Amino acid sequence: MFYYLFDYINKNFSPPGFDMFKFLSTRSALAAITALILSFYVGPKVITYLRKKQIGETIREEGPQSHLSKAGTPTMGGIIILICVFIPVLLWADITSTYIILVVVGTLWLGFVGFVDDYLKVVKKYSKGLIARYKLIGQILIGLVVGLCIYYLPEFQEFNTQTTLPFFKNLNFDFSYLYIPAVIFIITATSNAVNLTDGLDGLAIGTMVIVMLAMAILSYVSGNVIYADYLNIIYLPGSGELTVFIAALIGAGLGFLWFNFYPAQIFMGDTGSLALGGAFGIMAILIKKELLIPILGGIYFIEISSVIIQTTYFKYTKKKYGQGRRIFKMSPLHHHYELMGWAEPKIVIRFYIVTILLAIISLASFKAR
Repeated sequence: MFYYLFDYINKNFSPPGFDMFKFLSTRSALAAITALILSFYVGPKVITYLRKKQIGETIREEGPQSHLSKAGTPTMGGIIILICVFIPVLLWADITSTYIILVVVGTLWLGFVGFVDDYLKVVKKYSKGLIARYKLIGQILIGLVVGLCIYYLPEFQEFNTQTTLPFFKNLNFDFSYLYIPAVIFIITATSNAVNLTDGLDGLAIGTMVIVMLAMAILSYVSGNVIYADYLNIIYLPGSGELTVFIAALIGAGLGFLWFNFYPAQIFMGDTGSLALGGAFGIMAILIKKELLIPILGGIYFIEISSVIIQTTYFKYTKKKYGQGRRIFKMSPLHHHYELMGWAEPKIVIRFYIVTILLAIISLASFKAR
């Protein structure tokens, strides 16, 4: 709401220095700082409350034995991230922006789906949580809403079904009539991929902060006519406002990482991982960078691919030989390295390094065209 307050003051009284609040860079920085400070305030309170209510993580027996010591660690910490993202967005973003509305609604909805899953698993003690098909329905519904909005709203009409092709100059790809199914698939895939990546202390949130730093640059240049023309990417008026949301997410993510890095004081749970993965997918869709997801979100792509490969190969060999065989010691991939004897912090830091390299490649893909 400060965005509107300062805009009103600037237009009616013109005090010196108040025009700075209209700039995306200023509001993004303030959103990040607000989110970070808020997370340091909210985090300990949520952790204390969850411990008091004994809302702790249940560790699978078939998982790595080293994880058994984590049993009882407070979970559903995604609540911290959501609170610390949306308060700064309300304060510093233009909440009438279609871009902000879509990403906020999508992230909140997927956070709610994840919360229900966590609640059923941790509080109600249902071992499988929310039934998979109901979770999938929730993901499909928000994908359908986002897809229909982009397809039919007038501000998206010029490029509604198109996307930028990385590494190719002046060439866009048109999904045409497959656009809405593609949006549904992307949001479902990204939310599930980040959910699968959330298996080690600090892994999902740390890589997400790195990815969001790149996304902030991409959203800013996509909404700036000069930079968009220079980089030969689709110019999307108003998309720069997403930078404020992304900055808030970065600040909240860093604050949560303070409590989530090894040894974690709290886990984000599905409440956080589904919301963050969905937010990533929605933002990539909104700024027409869908085809960049396998590169920028390469870690998530590899993690979910390892599960698909492992499951498919196990079923195939069981049918053919009567006994299932595995390619990896365990999937998702980070568990494979754990069983190879790598220390948990080493795996996390190396995944961070790979994510940084992929972010650099993603950004360079536009300049290299």
